[in-house]
Amino acid sequence: MRIEQNYSLKEHNTFHINVNTRWFIEYENEKELLNILHDEYFRKCLSLHIGEGSNLLFINDFNGIIFHSQIKGTKVLKESAEHVLLRIGAAEHWDDVVSFAISKGWGGIENLSYIPGEAGAAAVQNIGAYDIEIKDVIETVEAYNQLTCERKIFTKEECAYNYRHSRFKENDREPYIITHINIKLLKTPDYNLNYGNLKEKLAGKDISLRSVRETVIEMRKSKLPEIKEYGNAGSFFMNPYICSEHYECLKKYYPEIPFYPVNKEVVKISAAWLIEQCGFKGKREGNVGTYPKQALVIINYGGATGEEIISYAEKIQKAVKEKFYIELTKEVKCVQ
Repeated sequence: MRIEQNYSLKEHNTFHINVNTRWFIEYENEKELLNILHDEYFRKCLSLHIGEGSNLLFINDFNGIIFHSQIKGTKVLKESAEHVLLRIGAAEHWDDVVSFAISKGWGGIENLSYIPGEAGAAAVQNIGAYDIEIKDVIETVEAYNQLTCERKIFTKEECAYNYRHSRFKENDREPYIITHINIKLLKTPDYNLNYGNLKEKLAGKDISLRSVRETVIEMRKSKLPEIKEYGNAGSFFMNPYICSEHYECLKKYYPEIPFYPVNKEVVKISAAWLIEQCGFKGKREGNVGTYPKQALVIINYGGATGEEIISYAEKIQKAVKEKFYIELTKEVKCVQ
């Protein structure tokens, strides 16, 4: 177990915000985690569990404990002629999991290639890309209750998954720390290539798990900044859902507005398009700006504070609301 005091979190958040935490605790296994959860001093402290910090924005120093798991490992739990069930440690780098599955010829997560973060955080966030979400392969999630220290195995239904959401993100629920996720993959891949221009990019190529992965990585690299180059958390905002009547009104003034039908009453709108129409794509204010190739991404050009980034994000939200009467919701979690 590793315990640090007054510890810098700059290397533990992809925005590269230089803030400190009062305590930083990194545990290697479930026994160490339980020792921490039972400790009377630490039970009284404010706490936050993080992965690689790829979906966090620290506004100020954190006056509490930052927990980080080092529980790793990928193990086959069950196998049949059609499926394989994998148990994955929460600290495994998610893209390593995708790469491993593809090397074995197992399908279901190839569209989720090159998404930053750890496996446990991926299950919390319900990561998604190109019409696939991690909930599509989740079987169960193993976790410990921070209050009672009891271990619980959540079914997919109990995780309450929705767009970029799970029960683990709900503040009014009892807090849990994920130790492992169990995912079910296909031995004979069933490709999902119809979202966006993925199918177009694959035209003329032999369709395989590897070619899909390589194409997804190529597409992500073409529109998203490398974290080492510019601090960022990927998409800062979620794509908004609006009622069909609202969409029809907007369509009269903006016939080109991109949309994705959810059902007869609800339509999903591209947040990137809304932001671009408000003139923010490629815009920069001091140390903060919107990435020139993708309007959903707010970047730290270097030296930005969390307050500067959140202030810039709020300007975007205000502009979109005034122009389109749409509230943008942050995908990034802001930590005060």
